[in-house]
Amino acid sequence: MRIVVFGLTVSSSWGNGHATLWRGLCRALADRGHRVVFFERDVPYYAENRDLHTLPGGELVLYPDWTPELRAQAERAVRKSDAAIVTSYCPDAVAATELVQGAAMRVFYDLDTPVTLARLAAGETVPYLGPRGLSDFDLVLSYTGGGALEALRTRLGAARVLPLYGHVDPDAHRPTLPAPHYASDLSYLGTYAADRQAGVERLLVEPARQRPAQRFLIGGAQYPADFPWARNIFFVRHLPPSEHPAFFSSSRFTLNVTRQAMAAMGWCPSGRLFEAAACGTPLITDAWEGLDAFFTPGREIVVARTTAEAVAALDMDEGTRLALAKAARERTLDEHSSARRAGTLIAALESSAPARGALSAEV
Repeated sequence: MRIVVFGLTVSSSWGNGHATLWRGLCRALADRGHRVVFFERDVPYYAENRDLHTLPGGELVLYPDWTPELRAQAERAVRKSDAAIVTSYCPDAVAATELVQGAAMRVFYDLDTPVTLARLAAGETVPYLGPRGLSDFDLVLSYTGGGALEALRTRLGAARVLPLYGHVDPDAHRPTLPAPHYASDLSYLGTYAADRQAGVERLLVEPARQRPAQRFLIGGAQYPADFPWARNIFFVRHLPPSEHPAFFSSSRFTLNVTRQAMAAMGWCPSGRLFEAAACGTPLITDAWEGLDAFFTPGREIVVARTTAEAVAALDMDEGTRLALAKAARERTLDEHSSARRAGTLIAALESSAPARGALSAEV
């Protein structure tokens, strides 16, 4: 199958969660014999932090602006494709939506569904949606399940909606030797977000203050100067995906904190959960609806709602801690790999093929 994607980025993992997910998915699709052409606007902040330059088994098209020449190139790619996908936060999503109307299969993939719906509810403009919402697409994929699927139908006119959750490439994220500079009792990897700050303070900053003899580590971009650091909280600026396995493998536990809109809607697992689990690192997470569809609390993951619960997890005996990590890794490799999601995507495309023309490739 030939798939064209108009997305935010696959070339840079700086300050976004899209790139790592697309890399795993594209690689898994290529392994199945499918080919992806990914169109990405070449913006300075991603160019300065680019950590992927070619798309294995596919093609990366970096363009400075949506010019007539670029549109013509994209139109040729769409005509040759079996499916064309436009994603949330694609800077040229509205223009791409118009262009893909001639595609054999028109798909929108919202990797930010809770943010999309929250902005609509607040009466704000959603820059990656045109005036007709999602009504012109044959299939809408959502990174978020649960009630979000019905909301995409009722609020945005999506005809067919299916979940396509986060995932991990186990070849890129797997247990590795611990690195002394990443050693920690509790780590957190994530771009700074104001609506996650309360959770980070409750589940990492406060535990650090209560446990001054233990070591805590934060990795990520865009952290402000007034972040409430403590002497035992260490910081690593943005880590490329190649460093994630060492980061996670050096942590006794790692923390997941969900953005407010995503936690409120539920059914929106961060890709970091699967990355850490694939590296064999025990997970502590805040609570959100639908979590138990991905990991079993108490057996595969620790749910901490309070500082006291996060601190208690750090006192877990070693046997229980290792069993927790083993169970989460097994579940992740079995159910949450990029290969599994690639299979889900191809099955969704096949089952949603419009009457005007069947897709040419087999799963």
